Amino acid sequence: MRTVTCTAIAAALILMAPACKQQETAASNEPAAATTEAAATDISVLNGTWKTDRDSVKFEGKPDEFVLKDGKFTCSTCIPPVDLVADGQFHEVTGRPYADHMSIKAVDDKSLEWKSQKGGRDTFAATFSVSADGNTLTRKFKDMTTPNAPPVEGASSSKRVGAAPAGAHAVSGQWMAEHVNEYSEDALNATYKVEGNKVSWSGMGQSYTAELGGPAVPVTGDIGGTTVQVSVEGNGLKEVFTRDGKVVSEAVTVPSADGQSVTWTSTDPRDGSKVSGTAKKTS
Repeated sequence: MRTVTCTAIAAALILMAPACKQQETAASNEPAAATTEAAATDISVLNGTWKTDRDSVKFEGKPDEFVLKDGKFTCSTCIPPVDLVADGQFHEVTGRPYADHMSIKAVDDKSLEWKSQKGGRDTFAATFSVSADGNTLTRKFKDMTTPNAPPVEGASSSKRVGAAPAGAHAVSGQWMAEHVNEYSEDALNATYKVEGNKVSWSGMGQSYTAELGGPAVPVTGDIGGTTVQVSVEGNGLKEVFTRDGKVVSEAVTVPSADGQSVTWTSTDPRDGSKVSGTAKKTS
C-alpha cells in the first residue's frame, strides 16, 4: 500500500510487501473537531516540496514472521494473515484493497518471489533474499498500485530476531526491519499547499485536498479507497487515513523552527508499528 504525505514511503518500508498490511480493525471515523489551536497555528510553512532522507528512516514495532515449509507460505503478522500454497501460481485472496490474487514461489533455498494482482493488473512484486550467514533478509520490491504513475521501487534490510522452524526455508523466522537500502528518488518527494484552512498534498500520481478539522476526503489515485482527514496537532499537521471508516494509519508532520525541514511519524494502530524520518525542503 502506498501511503501518502511525507510518510509516502512508510507503508511500503515496514514490510516491503504492501499486500500484507491491508485489513482494517474497528476505529472511529468521526470528523476531527475544529479547534482554536487549528486557527492559531500557522502550518503554511509546509508549503513546498519535501524530500525524505531515507537514511533517517527508523522502524519500531513487532518483527515480521514468515514460514515457508512443505510447499506452503504463511505470514502470521500480516494484516490479514497470509496462508498460500507456494507454487508460483496466482491464487484468489479476499479482504485486501490492493490485491485480489497473490503468488508465492521459492526461487532457491535462500530466496522467494511474492507477487500481487488486482483486476488482472500487476500491483506488486518482491524478492526476499537471505544472506549466506542466514541473519539478514533483503527485500527488493516494485509497487505498481497507482495507475498511470511510475512504479515505486526500493529495497530494505532486516535482521533475524527469531529462528526458522526445523526444515523450513531460509526466509522463515522473525525479522526486524533496520535499513532502507534503496528507494525511487521521485517517490521520496511530497508536495503540500496550504491555503487558509485547506491542505492539498500530491505525489507519485496521488493527491488530496482536505479542510482542517473537516470530514474525510478521498485520496485521488488510490485504488484501495483510502480517505484522509487533516487537523493541526501541536505545531504540525496530523493526517488520519481510513478505509471503510476504519483507521489504517495516522501521520504527524512537524516543521523545524527555520521551516527548512520536517520530522514525520507514521503509526499503524492495527499492530502498533511506527515508521519515522526527516525530510528537507527542496522548493
